[in-house]
Amino acid sequence: MLAGILTGAMIHSYASATTIQVWSSNITLLTDIFLRLIKMVIAPLVFSTLTVGIMKLGETSTIGRVGGKAMVWFISSSVLSILVGLFIVTLQHPGSGLNLAIPKDTVDTGLAVSGMSLKGFLSHTIPTSIVGAMADNEILQIVVFSMFFGIGGASLGQKFNAPLVAALDVVSHIMLKVTGYVMYVAPLAIFAAISSVIATEGLGILLNYASFIGGYYVAILLTCCVLVALGYMVLKKDVFRLLGMLKDPVLVAFTTSSSEAAYPKTLEQLTKFGCSRNIVSFVLPIGYSFNLVGSMVYCSFASMFIAQAYNIHLSFSEIAVLMLTLMLASKGIAGVPRSALVVLAATIPSFNIPVAGILLLMGIDHFLDMGRSAINVLGNGVATAMLSHNEGQLEEVEPEVVQQNM
Repeated sequence: MLAGILTGAMIHSYASATTIQVWSSNITLLTDIFLRLIKMVIAPLVFSTLTVGIMKLGETSTIGRVGGKAMVWFISSSVLSILVGLFIVTLQHPGSGLNLAIPKDTVDTGLAVSGMSLKGFLSHTIPTSIVGAMADNEILQIVVFSMFFGIGGASLGQKFNAPLVAALDVVSHIMLKVTGYVMYVAPLAIFAAISSVIATEGLGILLNYASFIGGYYVAILLTCCVLVALGYMVLKKDVFRLLGMLKDPVLVAFTTSSSEAAYPKTLEQLTKFGCSRNIVSFVLPIGYSFNLVGSMVYCSFASMFIAQAYNIHLSFSEIAVLMLTLMLASKGIAGVPRSALVVLAATIPSFNIPVAGILLLMGIDHFLDMGRSAINVLGNGVATAMLSHNEGQLEEVEPEVVQQNM
């Protein structure tokens, strides 16, 4: 990442406009290759691990209990992260003083916001074809099909589903091994992604938005502290061991701006931590669609920033409805590029906040996406470990193993 910043800054300062354009458009090939390789693995990995996890959970009552607990936590953590973002943005007022005039004409942000209604979301949740869902890497649709498939398999009993469980378990281990090979490309992808943005925009973009970026990351760090504190209440001192083991997947998500890129490593580390593989395989994929704490911090922070920039004052009830709408609209779009921006573009016009305000954020969105991707991974890791402990399926790890993992 540091090499990417230095290289990008030098190219931006000393190269011609044509050279900058050629560099930025071509170096990102490394990032594209890495993300494509990761997405190649995601669909079979989610399907195999989630299906096996559900089948091994056994009775549908167990599946319903674990799933219910997971959803309660996901909703609670979303509300908490929204409140943290609101608290910091209200305290800091990063948009005050911009005094932007509300545009009379609609400005095209280039973001596709169609189908973001409740009806569109629910329709999009159900796949018309599992093959199509896997081809398009629609994680939520894969999760829905896998849950139906796993529950159907669990209802048949171990006598009938044991061979399928064994076969899918082998598939999941193969996918994890393939992921290990793919991760060798990660450093190059990180270098390319950072270098391209800095070469195009320059280091000045970080200085111009220092107040906004600083406040946003304060909100991100405060949310991390809240998650760790809640984790400590359940896991006690083990939460610090968990943080040490999640360090690598969190850094991968941060530097690549993709929580998907960290999914396989997160699954592996949670299993090493002592979480039941069945719980991990069941909860983690669902969390990737519903437990987007980083996106919630961003949406609350960014929507109020835009309102402040245009001197738009919202009442308490309007803010409450706006935050609820943002929370509901964000579910299930983790795989959509710039998903948080899409949610904002679809939601804020209903509250008379100009969608053109999103243009203020698009130039720095890559740096903001780094933070929200990282905390999404952390939030899902803490949630999975807490649920494993609550279900009595968190194994003790020998001290020497702990040292090796740290």
